[in-house]
Amino acid sequence: MTAPAEPLRQRILEQRDGAVLIVTIDCPSRKNAIAPVLRTAMEDVMERAHGDDTIRAIVVTGAEGTFCAGGDISSMDIDSTLAGRERMRRTHKLVRLMAKGGKPVVAAVEGWAAGAGMAVACACDVIVAAEDARFTAGFHKIGLMSDMGLPHFLPARVGIGRARRILFFHEVIAAPEAERIGLVDYIAPPGKALDMALEKARFLAAEAPGPIAFTKQIFADGLDEALAQEQTYQAALFTTEDFKEGRAAFLAKRKPNFTGG
Repeated sequence: MTAPAEPLRQRILEQRDGAVLIVTIDCPSRKNAIAPVLRTAMEDVMERAHGDDTIRAIVVTGAEGTFCAGGDISSMDIDSTLAGRERMRRTHKLVRLMAKGGKPVVAAVEGWAAGAGMAVACACDVIVAAEDARFTAGFHKIGLMSDMGLPHFLPARVGIGRARRILFFHEVIAAPEAERIGLVDYIAPPGKALDMALEKARFLAAEAPGPIAFTKQIFADGLDEALAQEQTYQAALFTTEDFKEGRAAFLAKRKPNFTGG
């Protein structure tokens, strides 16, 4: 008799380090891919953190050696433009909490930060990456555009030309190169990204919170307009034949055949 399958572990872990809150994406069986249940849980954590005066900085990381392998493509069963717009509205709530909330947010990246994982990292104010970390944005491989604010955050970090290369050609950026071009702020030894991220977060937590909060607002200028465009364009792409083909090809582990439909 076959033993019942263990339930999928999908959760957001919270841990305090003084005035720093450590938020861990914990779904290792799927390389911490962000399914809607994880995104909602992360939104709740961020909402509470921004309303808690005892928390002065936030660190975001992933469990078991991977930051985040992207969005959970198996959950992207979207059958209308309205459903696509609603998905993007919910997704953008998390982006706004990270980028426009008053608390500084530091990413601790080990392993892959791919697709939505790269977007989450870029929504943070500071990115610390292990030397062997890797970044890539493969949205186009499934017939979608980059989202979660990445079209806004990435050019701000690396410039328009480099952003085109990364997004259009699915370039994989190793951490040392990512630091050189401004995608990453600090490099840590393998396995030590969280330690260095905590060091940076503790520094920020000891600073006056007002100047950081107001500076974040200036840096977020234009984000709402970019997210509104994302919502419109991505919702339309969700209904295309190319997205259906890209999603099916990804799940079947084969090369997609895009027709422009």
